[in-house]
Amino acid sequence: MEGKDTKNKFLLFLILLISFLGGFFTVSDSARSPALFIFGDSLIDNGNNNYIPAIARANYPPYGIDIGGPTGRFCNGLTVPDYAARYLGVKSPPPYLSLSSKSNLVLRGVNYASAAAGILDETGKHYGSRVTMNEQIALFVSTLRIQLPLLIKNQGALSKYIADSLFMINIGSNDYINNYLLPLLYNSRSIYSSDAFAKLLINNLSRQLESLYRLGARKFVVTGVGPLGCIPSQLAMNKTTTSQCIDSVNDLVVTFNCHLVQLVSQLNSTLSGSFFVYQDVYSPFTEMVNNPSKYGFTEVKQACCGNGRYGGGFTCLPLQTPCTARDKYVFWDAFHPTQAVNAIIAAGCFGENATDCHPISGSMLAQL
Repeated sequence: MEGKDTKNKFLLFLILLISFLGGFFTVSDSARSPALFIFGDSLIDNGNNNYIPAIARANYPPYGIDIGGPTGRFCNGLTVPDYAARYLGVKSPPPYLSLSSKSNLVLRGVNYASAAAGILDETGKHYGSRVTMNEQIALFVSTLRIQLPLLIKNQGALSKYIADSLFMINIGSNDYINNYLLPLLYNSRSIYSSDAFAKLLINNLSRQLESLYRLGARKFVVTGVGPLGCIPSQLAMNKTTTSQCIDSVNDLVVTFNCHLVQLVSQLNSTLSGSFFVYQDVYSPFTEMVNNPSKYGFTEVKQACCGNGRYGGGFTCLPLQTPCTARDKYVFWDAFHPTQAVNAIIAAGCFGENATDCHPISGSMLAQL
């Protein structure tokens, strides 16, 4: 108990110190983390699914229309990690499956995220191949034990490189929209109450985060799940609703996020030398949906590129013509936000006036 109190006091001291020193640094010149290691799903996949026999792919136009063409990002442009890298003054890491075994690009970090992936191994199985969270960690082990030692030969230097790097985790959405909310394909909803399922996810995620910690990771930004009840695919599935969002779906997310906040606090108290930051995306995303004009948006329900009701019946097809005013739309396709939304979400954690990450911003975490 005394050890936990000591660490909590130390964390509080660090937060106050960084907050005080923050006035003497700009975001661009204060980042110390040398690389980003990214784990998650299609919200942050930047091309891994291009290399596996997956149904969930974004390697065709009009995806990437605002960054020169398709890359595998499920967006019209950049994702949150792309903007985070800019704030931190580092380059966006390449997708793991695009790398050769001896590529020096791993020194920028690696993106392991995979569309349709979930915390649970079974999540998203109806999409065919995907790299689950457990499999992403296994790929990181390969990076750590095979690829990086070829480039950083001193073990002490390698350990410091990993400890100084920022680990971004955004996972959990598919465990709902591609598992719990699909009772005809998965039996999870018949087995678990909403709270029991959230606890199942949190227990698994806790083990996964602890695995990364044992492998040397120390700086974590763990992202909560956004308001899934507002995405076009959910609006299309619930044909009777005329409201902005489906409250019952969002209630599931709120339950998960509450447990996730508690997990982050617990890990900060128990894993020596670690620092976990919780990124709240639910609140800012909900604010954008409820007050779109405040952020320059005019369309909050219709996907910019999609088919069926709200563009959520079937997602953006190859060579489909998207909307022209993309920065006015909250949603790019049936599941994913536009580049404009991603920029706002990233600023909320990594920008100079970040308020959506707790207990400190992602940029402050990089400075530690």
